[in-house]
Amino acid sequence: MILLFLFLFVVAAPIIIWTYSRLTSGICKCSRHLVGKVVIVTGGNAGIGFETAKDLAERGARVILACRDEGRGTTARDKIISATGNNNVHYRHLDLASLNSVRKLAQDILQNENRLDILINNAGIFGSDNVKTEDGLLLGMQVNHFGPFLLTFLLLPLLKSSSPSRIINVSSIAHARGLLDLKNLNAEKETEKAYLKSKIYCTSKLCNILMAVELSNRLKGTGVTANSLHPGVVETDILDDINIKWYQLLLPLIKLYTKSPWEGAQTSIYLAVSPEVSEVSGKYFIDCHLSNAFGKQAQDSQLALKLWEASEIFVNLK
Repeated sequence: MILLFLFLFVVAAPIIIWTYSRLTSGICKCSRHLVGKVVIVTGGNAGIGFETAKDLAERGARVILACRDEGRGTTARDKIISATGNNNVHYRHLDLASLNSVRKLAQDILQNENRLDILINNAGIFGSDNVKTEDGLLLGMQVNHFGPFLLTFLLLPLLKSSSPSRIINVSSIAHARGLLDLKNLNAEKETEKAYLKSKIYCTSKLCNILMAVELSNRLKGTGVTANSLHPGVVETDILDDINIKWYQLLLPLIKLYTKSPWEGAQTSIYLAVSPEVSEVSGKYFIDCHLSNAFGKQAQDSQLALKLWEASEIFVNLK
C-alpha cells in the first residue's frame, strides 16, 4: 500500500498535473484578420510579447514593437517579417524606466500614426533592487505600472479616434499576493532589510488590473475597451530572474509545468482579436476565459480611481 502511494505521488501525480495544465491551456481560435489595423506591443522582442506580435502580424496588422534594446528589437522585427511575410512590422525605442522615453514614443506615435487599434502593455520585469530611476520612481513599479500608465494615458486620444479599439494589460495571478498602500506606492516606507522584490512585483501586477478597471469607467461610450489577463506560468526570461528562496532549486521541476511563450500569448491574442470581447471592458481573463481577479483590492473600483489619481501625480500629469 505504501509503495502504491509512493508511486502515485512520485510518478502519477506529476503526469496528471502536466496533462491537466495542457488540457486547460486556453487557445485563441479566432481567425479574424487585422489588415489596416495598427498595433503596439511593448516588450515585443521576446517571450509572450514576441509571439503576440508575430500572431498579429500574421493577421496583416501594422505592428510596432516598442522595446528598450534596439538590437533585440530589430532582430525580433526581422524574424517576424521573415516568418509572416508582413513587411509592416517596425521597431520603436521604449524604455519604461524613463518617463522621457515614454513621452518620446507617445509623441512619435501621435505624430506619425493615423490610428491605433490595439495597445498591448506586455513589457515588465519580475522585480528590482530597491533603487530609483532617473524620475525618482522605484524601478519595478515604474517599469510595470507607472510607465505603462503614462504611455496609455498619452495615447488615449488616438485610441479614441480609432475606436473601436482595445487596451490590454498583461498582469499575473501573482496580483493575489499584492497589497496596495497608496501612501507607500513608491515604496517610500520600505527599508533595505524589509524590501522584497516579489512584493513589489505582486503589487505592480495588482496595479495593472486596477488600471484596466478605472480605464473601463473613464472610457464608457468611447468604443475603447480595457482588460487585463494572467498569461499563465510561462517559460520566459522572467522565470530565471526570480530569486525567491529555494526557487532556483525547484526551477527545473517548475519548468515541466510551464507554458511555452506561444501558449502564454494566447489570452493576449484573444483579447486583441476576438469579437466575443468587443464590448467587454474592465475584466480579468485567464486561458481565454473571463475570470475573477483575486482579492478584495483587485475588485475595488474606488481603489482603482484613487490609484489612477495618485499615478497621475507620480508621472507628473498633475
